[in-house]
Amino acid sequence: MLIVGVDLVEIKRIEDAIARHGDRFAERVFTQAERDHCAGRAEALAARWAAKEAVAKALGTGVGHVGWREIEVWCDDRGKPHLRLHGAAQQLAETLGITELAVSLAHESEHAIAFVVGAGDFPSRRSPAGRVRGGRSPPSKLGTPTRKTIAKHGDVRRADGRRPL
Repeated sequence: MLIVGVDLVEIKRIEDAIARHGDRFAERVFTQAERDHCAGRAEALAARWAAKEAVAKALGTGVGHVGWREIEVWCDDRGKPHLRLHGAAQQLAETLGITELAVSLAHESEHAIAFVVGAGDFPSRRSPAGRVRGGRSPPSKLGTPTRKTIAKHGDVRRADGRRPL
């Protein structure tokens, strides 16, 4: 099973935050290793910001549920980015059955983007009755309204006489 998360950020937002808050901003959001690697380059920091947001989306939470520094981007000797989770982010990933995370970063003059893919053995979302938890079972015949729907809305048809899907 796979999960994904993506985020796009304007580099100017990160530049403005650095200008406004200085080291306080960088220390709150990025680990020491991330700050050292980026050496103040706003485009590199923006790509890491986007990666943190993308991971939070892949985990199904916002960054508020996991800390900024609990999601860390590091690069190997070839410069390939990798993800390392700490604290609540790591616990959530383990709970969700995520065993692998991959990240791709890119930036150009105005924007930075990150795409995250997670893989693992996710717990089943199906209840013993076969219904998807948190949602309703799909209708047995797509496009065929139920008696309850017809009673509530009438037998709605398009101008050509067919029912909408």
